[in-house]
Amino acid sequence: MLIDLHTHSYPHSDDSFMSVDELIEGSKSLGLDAICLTDHDAFWTTEQIDYLSNRHNFLIIPGCEINTEAGHVLVFGLSKYEFGMHKPEFLQACVDKAGGAMIAAHPYRRRFIEEPAEKPGVREEMLERAGGDEFFQMCQGLEALNGRGLSIQNQFSLDLGGMLSVSMTAGSDAHKVEQIGTVATEFERHVSCLADLIKELQAGRFHPVDLRHKTAPDT
Repeated sequence: MLIDLHTHSYPHSDDSFMSVDELIEGSKSLGLDAICLTDHDAFWTTEQIDYLSNRHNFLIIPGCEINTEAGHVLVFGLSKYEFGMHKPEFLQACVDKAGGAMIAAHPYRRRFIEEPAEKPGVREEMLERAGGDEFFQMCQGLEALNGRGLSIQNQFSLDLGGMLSVSMTAGSDAHKVEQIGTVATEFERHVSCLADLIKELQAGRFHPVDLRHKTAPDT
């Protein structure tokens, strides 16, 4: 089952250039089975999600992308933003209390710089430094493929996930219609609601898929 775990639409995300209807219809047309709405520090209500799912006859799952001091996190299971969630430890406590799940979004950011990485040994040092970040141990997985990331950036994330032996996801991070459907997460079991998604994320029964090449990436 293919699910895009990372999407943005306007006006919930003010840096997006597409409406939620465009996002949903675009995802349907490209063969995805579901999408997660993960706008920046903003939450959709259950009523809004149900309305959109029924209107489009398509599975839509609520989530959120939280900006923390350690990086961006895709969270599932929360319903509102609380002051202090910019602190990873506080966010983890909130998610644990709700029985939710956390995925580290585009982990290459802040940790991988392209030009210095070309020098001998520098990339390995960046990878080792990132691997020692306790932030990743707080999450149920990391986003190994980001649809807007460069190949070398995503490869860094894939190598990081492999080094840490953690479960890995993929999300388009779409902000425009043309960015929809680039990558997705394939789940081994059927997901029909938020509770199912959280259960599968916690169990690690998924892997990233690059839909541009129709393959799972090498790790």
